[in-house]
Amino acid sequence: MAKNKANSYTSDEIQVLKGLEAVRKRPGMYIGSTDSKGLHHLVWEIIDNSIDEVLSDYANQIRVIIHKDNTVEVQDNGRGIPITMHKEGVPTPQVVFCMLHAGGKFDDSSYKVAGGLHGVGASVVNALSEWMTVTICRDGKMYTQRFEDGGSVIKKPKIINDNSKKTGTTVHFKPDSSIFSTTIIDYKQCAQRLKEAAFLIKGLKAELFDERNGVSETFRYDSGIVEYVKDLNKGKETMNEPIFLTGTVGGIVVEAALQYTVKTYNENILSFVNNIRTRDGGTHETGFKSGLTKAFNDYARMKGLLKEKEPNLEGIDIRNGLTAVLSVRIPENILQFESQTKSKLGTADAKVAVDQVITEQLKFYLAEKGEIANVLIGNAIRAFKEREAVRKARDEIREVKDKTSKPINMNGKLTPAQTKNPEINEMFLVEGDSAGGSARQGRNRRFQAILPLRGKVINAEKVRLEELLKNEEIVSIIHSIGTGIGKDFNISKCNYKKIIIMTDADTDGAHIQILLLTFFFRYMRGLIENGRVYIALPPLYKISMKNHVEYAWTDEELREKIGNSKNVTIQRFKGLGEMNFTQLWETTMNPETRTLIRVGIEDFSEADNRVSILMGDEVEPRREWIENNVSFDNEDNFTLENIEVIGDE
Repeated sequence: MAKNKANSYTSDEIQVLKGLEAVRKRPGMYIGSTDSKGLHHLVWEIIDNSIDEVLSDYANQIRVIIHKDNTVEVQDNGRGIPITMHKEGVPTPQVVFCMLHAGGKFDDSSYKVAGGLHGVGASVVNALSEWMTVTICRDGKMYTQRFEDGGSVIKKPKIINDNSKKTGTTVHFKPDSSIFSTTIIDYKQCAQRLKEAAFLIKGLKAELFDERNGVSETFRYDSGIVEYVKDLNKGKETMNEPIFLTGTVGGIVVEAALQYTVKTYNENILSFVNNIRTRDGGTHETGFKSGLTKAFNDYARMKGLLKEKEPNLEGIDIRNGLTAVLSVRIPENILQFESQTKSKLGTADAKVAVDQVITEQLKFYLAEKGEIANVLIGNAIRAFKEREAVRKARDEIREVKDKTSKPINMNGKLTPAQTKNPEINEMFLVEGDSAGGSARQGRNRRFQAILPLRGKVINAEKVRLEELLKNEEIVSIIHSIGTGIGKDFNISKCNYKKIIIMTDADTDGAHIQILLLTFFFRYMRGLIENGRVYIALPPLYKISMKNHVEYAWTDEELREKIGNSKNVTIQRFKGLGEMNFTQLWETTMNPETRTLIRVGIEDFSEADNRVSILMGDEVEPRREWIENNVSFDNEDNFTLENIEVIGDE
């Protein structure tokens, strides 16, 4: 049998994918995924090409238009792509948009600094589009060329204006709906991308127009990343005005802005390479952290804030409450990303350059600003002491557990699962003892644990860590999950695959959800980042019709299930406690029938800012945000005739 299979494997089985076929065959290799994230990666690739023109001082304006049909148009006022015949025997735009690994960034004659590296960005966008039209203005003329069916159909370039005074390139494309799970362009993501670009390039005018709803914004910031840090910390109490550091080493330009906030322990470092966000960090971030640690310790030693026998401050404590934007510009000939998606920098020289600039410039700043320096050093020392307190509390819990084999401070609250397998176990954080009792009875004992919560947990945004650790509910949650918190968090020690928040479907329940998510976001963020946190969706209605019962989770679903039925009884659940354990299992806890919302973080900076505003001490920013974003109109057009409604006041 094996011999027959081998004989069937011939040279005819070896496929050669020509042109852009490889991209369409395996799009994930080039853009990461074919979901919304991959869709927007197409937009970023084209925007990045325009940004490269700006970085090279050939352009100062970028305009993005989201059309009503969810096509995207990106315009710049740069030089315009050359339109002459290429040595490949075809017009140059065809080379750029139809050939992989073709572009003007493989040597330093056209672009000294650029975000592109592999020469596949524009051609990948073309490959994954139903059609693309490129309009080029240069040499007094306006040209256009169109590509269809992923670049397999190529129209000849033509002149549409032979007396144009403009220069630049416009790319208009329609993402292929047969490849992407969604082709709906998100305005907020586009706005964030352009806003970042305007922060990072002083003087850049970035415009966004959404023809679907008439919304538009223009971004321009003359103080660059200093304004970026202020924007990130809007609504937060800060320790200092932003510190701006800059320098050039080995042709690598380094810019950094730093500001510390009060009552937060998390660090928020946003790094960029040639204006491309490096979400996974890389060598430049390593150099930044190293330089920061050296500068602080050198100053603390010089001023006697650290005694001779005392150990150096650790980087993790020095970055306590830090918000920083790091922007480096690296010449193309040494630029190295670890993947086409450019999320992590691999250039070794960047570590050396950033380390040197940050160390030298920050030491000088601290020496000049002694009062501020003492505040920041004090913050690092306080962070160290807090971390030691957390470690001590954790050790005490472990010691008691080792001696008694029972959890500390649990008061019998946690009902554990029978199995100890963290790959299948779930923990429900349940609002109230009554619902907790029903959940205990209704659960699958083998893999589901129940932890009832009494009342509303403490707001982690308004108290320091020491106070937080005195709260019994918080300690119970920390111990049950097992990962530790803050700087000692370790996802590999998590006892559960899913941590499910299960509360009543009312305002109090929503408030408990928010308080728990605030705690997780601030002190156990890895749970969210690793997709471990969920919100349960209990039904709103029980529908009794003749001999059977159904449930509805929304008013729309209720209307649909009732239809024209008569003699229907509807019960509006006001809380989990109104369901018996069988109903709770069937509707909310059974993995086969339940609906869960997985909590994620699309943009950390936006989430961080939102949590600070809505959950922090400052009243005015919260009031302003609510007035600008919440509609207080209460319209209820839901009417039910000849239907008995129970529990609806």
